[in-house]
Amino acid sequence: MLDQIKNLSHQMRLFGIHEASERRASEAISNGLHPLEFLRLILEDELLSRKDRASKMLVTRARFRFSADLEDWDMSFDRGITRPKMKELSLLSFFHNRENLLIVGKTGEGKTHLSIALGKRLCCENYKTLFLSTNFLFEEIEAARASGKYLAYLKTLIKADALILDDFGVRSYTHAEATSLLDLLEERYHRGVAIVTSQVNPEGWKKLFEDPVIAEAIVDRLVHPSQKLVLNGGATCRGRWKKEKSKV
Repeated sequence: MLDQIKNLSHQMRLFGIHEASERRASEAISNGLHPLEFLRLILEDELLSRKDRASKMLVTRARFRFSADLEDWDMSFDRGITRPKMKELSLLSFFHNRENLLIVGKTGEGKTHLSIALGKRLCCENYKTLFLSTNFLFEEIEAARASGKYLAYLKTLIKADALILDDFGVRSYTHAEATSLLDLLEERYHRGVAIVTSQVNPEGWKKLFEDPVIAEAIVDRLVHPSQKLVLNGGATCRGRWKKEKSKV
């Protein structure tokens, strides 16, 4: 009977039930579960299995630079984020409130780590997330334009629930780049959120663009509405990690 259930669930692509059927059957016999309770539990197994597979697929498609989790964030020294604020971030309140998240700090303070960890949490909640260094974004846009696929590529970015722009503001941007960025932000406005990491405070972003009108529009779309996090751990996290490693 168990083999038949496993074969049927596999054929129907009910992989959660396929994996849990033997364990749940033993539990039902041992605990005298009501058939409806057994059915509820095994359906929950299937739901959790589907959610897990979906989140793993979203993590793969997000193209994160590396793997990071919020649980790995070192709270043993002051980095500008309190424990209550970290709890708030883990609940993705900024996302549910449709606020962009602006993460500002010097090189090595953990901006990218935090953005990826939040992006991964979004994927685990089944939200489509894309991670791109800002320079690479413009390279992909240029390639899409050259191949006549600009609008198709733009639609891919627009469909993301969360778009992570890493290292924004490491250089000034051309008029063509600014226009493309404005196109993207205009279409995403109030549809999805952006997580932006930058060494430059938002107050200085307008200076990155040639055209003051376009600059005003871009900064407005990023800042309103938004939350700003300032990471200021003093010695960089990379430097701290190297010192701790040298002590081992």
